[in-house]
Amino acid sequence: MKRIFALFAALLFTLSIQAQAQAPKPIRALMVCGGCCHDYEKQKIILSEGISKRAAVEWTIVHESAPKGTDERKHRVSIYEKPDWWKGYDIILHNECFGYIDDNAFIEGITAAHKAGVPAVFLHCSSHSYRMGTTDEWRKVIGITSRSHEKSRDLHVENIKPEHPVMKGFPAKWLDPKDELYKNEKVWPDAIPLAKAYGEDTKQDHVVIWVNTYEKARVFTTTLGHSNETMQAPEYLDLVTRGLLWACGKLTDDGKPAEGYGPAAK
Repeated sequence: MKRIFALFAALLFTLSIQAQAQAPKPIRALMVCGGCCHDYEKQKIILSEGISKRAAVEWTIVHESAPKGTDERKHRVSIYEKPDWWKGYDIILHNECFGYIDDNAFIEGITAAHKAGVPAVFLHCSSHSYRMGTTDEWRKVIGITSRSHEKSRDLHVENIKPEHPVMKGFPAKWLDPKDELYKNEKVWPDAIPLAKAYGEDTKQDHVVIWVNTYEKARVFTTTLGHSNETMQAPEYLDLVTRGLLWACGKLTDDGKPAEGYGPAAK
């Protein structure tokens, strides 16, 4: 009888090991954050913890600030100086604000990750980062060119593609309090707008949520997210989580994490 129990226990252990080997591994995400004008110290926690409660994502976070007395907008994040800096990650989340860097070679060293096929998420001021460069590669990755925004105010966001997996279940319209509307200068050909908001300065709509394809990489971007209050909202964290999963090819058509990539899978 003892031998039977021992064999049974060994079988269960083997099956458990096999199940673990076959289970999908969590998404390995790199978050790069820092720069001027935003509370990145808190936002990196809000985003990493909020997304990981919704999906199987493990984080590496690079948060850098410029040396004291220098301009945050000109800081060059050190990881970007390394060759193949993106190796080992399944996706890069950009939440940075370095608008005054104009070194084209440095900028294209960042976009090389996405040219190589690594998916991306861009949040808020990332759209305005590296805008002084004459190369268009950063703007092509993101999918929309923007260099300015309106003053902080409540935004009324309209879901214009409710059938898209990222937008499934979101209301037709919702209020985004105390945020900034980024002005669209150009929508690049592969960008697919998902939501918009009205500009009081320009008297026209501007895309605020969209997806894009750059080379082989899927890209999700939202210009929403100036304040901690916006980022802490469950709707915002739901949105960014879906965008991240979509970019990784791990979002089902009904807007749910693919099997093995929900929060209980970790």
